[in-house]
Amino acid sequence: MTNAATTRPGRPAAATRDEVLTLARGRFLAAERVDMKALARELGLARATMHRWFGTREELLGEMLADLAEERLLAIRRRTPGSGAGALLECFDRFNRELAATKGLLAQERERAFRILSSGAGAVQPRMVALVERMIDEEIEAGHFRARIAPPTLAYAIVRLAESFLYNDAMYGIRGDTERLRELEAVLLGLEPRRTELTAER
Repeated sequence: MTNAATTRPGRPAAATRDEVLTLARGRFLAAERVDMKALARELGLARATMHRWFGTREELLGEMLADLAEERLLAIRRRTPGSGAGALLECFDRFNRELAATKGLLAQERERAFRILSSGAGAVQPRMVALVERMIDEEIEAGHFRARIAPPTLAYAIVRLAESFLYNDAMYGIRGDTERLRELEAVLLGLEPRRTELTAER
């Protein structure tokens, strides 16, 4: 992603914006704290440059997590056989189970993580809704799926439902309950709950 700040005249930055995101990802996947000062120091960047590119630490984390989530969901879809509602459900279920098993930011900074992952004003939620909608549209255009709900609304509901089950507090006893999450996503996709064990529609 190109940022206008990278093209301003003057002394060139010691590293690129993408290199910052790559280093941040490495820290996150290693279960280390992603610290903007430390990233800037390691890459030889001025703190002002980091703030021009990302604003705050939460914005940096949001963009990095959105990139990572998009890549993982697309990779899972490529490995998931079949088409239609069954294949979409299997794909979303595998993705949700991966997230449920992930520690990282959620374990370290739960309140901040919840804001980053579930805020409509952030990077993660809007990009995930857009990707899920695109996946639904592809199945519709291929003639494999007839949505009972408008695709934008369906995509938003699927993402928001997953957020509730994966990131919410334990008050209602649903956090991490991927089985119930799968059942509800099946209903949204027009599948009967008893069919949720199917990996894909033939």
